[in-house]
Amino acid sequence: MRVPETPHPMIRPKILVRALAVAFATLAAAPAFAADPGESGQRLPRFVSLRATQVNLRSGPGVRYPIEWVYLQRDLPVEVIQEFDHWRKIRDWEGTEGWVHRSMLTGARAIRVIGPMTPLRAQPQAESPVVAQLEGGVVGRLISCPENSAFCRIEAGGYSGWLPRAAFWGAYRGESVK
Repeated sequence: MRVPETPHPMIRPKILVRALAVAFATLAAAPAFAADPGESGQRLPRFVSLRATQVNLRSGPGVRYPIEWVYLQRDLPVEVIQEFDHWRKIRDWEGTEGWVHRSMLTGARAIRVIGPMTPLRAQPQAESPVVAQLEGGVVGRLISCPENSAFCRIEAGGYSGWLPRAAFWGAYRGESVK
């Protein structure tokens, strides 16, 4: 197959370089969690949590698609990355992706502790007293995250306190959650 020649071969690379520079500048200026709205009108991607104790993860958006995974814990945080009709493509903390019906999701925010053992603090400072030690895999409720703060307020296992953003999965860098 022959590729058509351009009449002015030096014009296109300059336009492409300028377009790429504008695109990178736009991406750099945008917050880490800004996104386009999906079919539902809500932004994509966004964090939600599982509504039921058993949720089927399917290979496509419909019941005719095979079940690839079954989640057996309510309130697990997941990220909605795509929408199609009543179906949501989600991603979990391990990067597994698949489709679930929107009725299996809730807008309530949750977190999953990553890493071995993480201290839950009384105040949003690293020097604050420890309220509890949270093991990796603990699921809790996200209460709030001040914008651009290194800490978020969570509830887990009957304890309430502040956890560093780097210690959990379930909030975007710099995101404000109220």
